[in-house]
Amino acid sequence: MDDSTSDCQLNQGEVDYEFESNEVPEPLSVVDDQFVPKVGMTFTTLEDAGKFYRNYAKAAGFSTRVRSTNRKGNKIKNQLITCSREGKWKSKISPTEKTNPTAGLNCPARIYIHTLKDVGAWIISKVVLDHSHPCCPSKAEMLKQHRELSMSIRRTIENNEEAVCVWVYYADLYENRHIWVPIYLDHHFWAGMRSTQRNESMHSFFNKFITRNSSLIQFVKQYDNCLRSREQAERESDAADFYTVIPCATKSSIKAQFQDVYTHQKFRKVQAQFRGKANYITRLTNSALGYSVYEVGEQVSSSIFNKFVVTYDSVAAEVKCQCLLVESRGILCRHALSVLSFEQVSQVSPRYILGRWSKKVKRRHTHIKSSHDEPLLEPRSKRFDQLVFCSQNICEFASESEELTAILHRAYDNFMAEMESLKAKKKEISSLSQEDANLESVNEL
Repeated sequence: MDDSTSDCQLNQGEVDYEFESNEVPEPLSVVDDQFVPKVGMTFTTLEDAGKFYRNYAKAAGFSTRVRSTNRKGNKIKNQLITCSREGKWKSKISPTEKTNPTAGLNCPARIYIHTLKDVGAWIISKVVLDHSHPCCPSKAEMLKQHRELSMSIRRTIENNEEAVCVWVYYADLYENRHIWVPIYLDHHFWAGMRSTQRNESMHSFFNKFITRNSSLIQFVKQYDNCLRSREQAERESDAADFYTVIPCATKSSIKAQFQDVYTHQKFRKVQAQFRGKANYITRLTNSALGYSVYEVGEQVSSSIFNKFVVTYDSVAAEVKCQCLLVESRGILCRHALSVLSFEQVSQVSPRYILGRWSKKVKRRHTHIKSSHDEPLLEPRSKRFDQLVFCSQNICEFASESEELTAILHRAYDNFMAEMESLKAKKKEISSLSQEDANLESVNEL
């Protein structure tokens, strides 16, 4: 088969052309023979054949386009690929509007490709290599079809792709932070607080009184109402802690320790750990010189257990669990409580009962007066304000030198000793008075 014959079945109007050109084709640039299309070349797919011809076009200095494609049903039978300057046409866009107008030059360069039915491959059945216009391989990269991104642009795109990948990676990490963050923070005490807890609690608190449409005057008034509501809630909570008791479901002396000291809110969290320990199985794995290692497991299903390693030092009265709940939140976990129950410990070390959650804790901010409680200001708060006002001048004067500061410290120690002595005497007198009153009541009976 030569250049003048064709086995492809194309419509006559798609194949036969009359070419008109006053230009003499320049000799085709030298291209390695293995990259020059020839009749009889076969390809696995139509895309491979098209890519081969585009690569040849780039090496020769021209660009291509698909002129026509014949189909039978959904399957392609043959295809005509020509030089992009094939045919005789001129751009309809005015040169004044289009800076780079192009025109067809009846270029005959083309290849015909059709499928081999029995083999399923694609074959080149006709090739025309001559052009009706000059071809410049050195400028081929400027043609739209062969235009490649510069190294800097490619690197920019790669960097952007890397940035997107990194952003997606960190976004996934943030979504799953509840899984991996505790691993890094459980060794530190956070009292159960979260990074967003302060904002969340304040927003929910102020939303009861203030909206985004509130004016400045409304804000000032409602702010006092907020403080009054907060203080009232604290007073009610303190009264509940003082006058009521949350009953213990079991006769546990350890639980009674927390019940006696902790506020109701915190004791409920301790109780949840006591209830949870009922689902765990405790097994001693190693013991030596008062130091024991336990494996505490919870049966999740018939064959799956969640296991935690717990150590107990009977000499130091110290228990440590792999979950690090004590270290991070200050509450004995159900695994540690299981081990303490196994060891028949009746009282836990004071280190596990934190004063910050005691119902008897003294809140220093309650001495600070606010605008809404001036009429109801307690005598103690008034005395506190007077002492702060007087001591401010003394502290400012004493801070001028180390000698003056030392004098104030000595005076402070003497004052504290004298006040504690007076307070103890009053307590003793009050106790004797109470005993006398009780004795009188007994005599009357």
